[in-house]
Amino acid sequence: MPKKPYNKKTFSYKDVSRELKQGGPQRLYLLHGQEDYLLDRFVEELTKACLHEGVDDFSYRELDGAALNMQILSDSVNALPFATERTLTVIRGYDINHCKESDLKAFESIISDIPDYATVVFINRGQTEPDGRLKAVKMLRKYANDIEFSEQGGSALNDWIRRRFSALGKRAGTDACEALVYASGSLMASLLPEIEKIAAGTPGDEVTVADVERLAFRIPETRAFDMTDRLAERDYDGAAACMSDLIAMGEEPLLILGAVSYQMRRLYAAKLGQEEKLGRDFIVQTTGAKNSFAYDRLTASARRFSIRGLKRAVELCVETDYAMKSAGGDAQERLNELLVRFAVECV
Repeated sequence: MPKKPYNKKTFSYKDVSRELKQGGPQRLYLLHGQEDYLLDRFVEELTKACLHEGVDDFSYRELDGAALNMQILSDSVNALPFATERTLTVIRGYDINHCKESDLKAFESIISDIPDYATVVFINRGQTEPDGRLKAVKMLRKYANDIEFSEQGGSALNDWIRRRFSALGKRAGTDACEALVYASGSLMASLLPEIEKIAAGTPGDEVTVADVERLAFRIPETRAFDMTDRLAERDYDGAAACMSDLIAMGEEPLLILGAVSYQMRRLYAAKLGQEEKLGRDFIVQTTGAKNSFAYDRLTASARRFSIRGLKRAVELCVETDYAMKSAGGDAQERLNELLVRFAVECV
């Protein structure tokens, strides 16, 4: 059975969609990954490719993975089409990671011998995301078109954001698109409501960076980055306000610390790259800056710190993490203490 695995480095929705259009539906798919918007879009395309006349109770079956057993799966996979050329079975949330050893043989027997007229789709998100180290997952991937719908970035994501703004009568340049990704993340399902809100709140035809920063929801990771920016500017009241915002959002102190620690490490790496004149590519590779907007914000912030200050900031984050996990106490108070120590020891 042919298969085309896509991973985070190679995934392109355009390629996946083109392959479906040119080659037609395959017999078995494993669909997973964080990018729910594109995954759902592919399922819609696949459904239309399998069932030209639309879904019906005879040729389309959607199974609850939590209640799935091998007999139900076998019956669905081997059911003959009625008034259609193909059948489509979609299984949502079957926890392949915990497939019973007693089911493995029957499971392989079913998925290795899917009829030519049938297409079977396993959709695994969140807690059921497949763990490639496990025997059952390896077995499923042996036969399936394994497609991981990973976050998009770069020009592909910018183009998509532009099209969404354009559909709402707005224009958005690259800088505004990248500012939105920086603020709200790169998952399309999360970006859609932000695009609609920004378009509604922008009086002119052109969406600017200022419009994005004024209106877009800032994810916790970005709010943590805002806090380190305030520290770089010696705006300690602003940094404290960012911390308060994160706590008000219900974020766990340990998760807040993790985000701050991650950003301090990135700033330290960026500063080392600047000091050693290692160039943009080195900084992008070591810090994971997603676009030019993020790169510019990161490097501008790094320039305001000393290399000694950033080294100490990373050490303080490690010390605070250890104290939170070992000594206990008020975790929020430890975060407040960390801010004070940043102000005193990292200037």
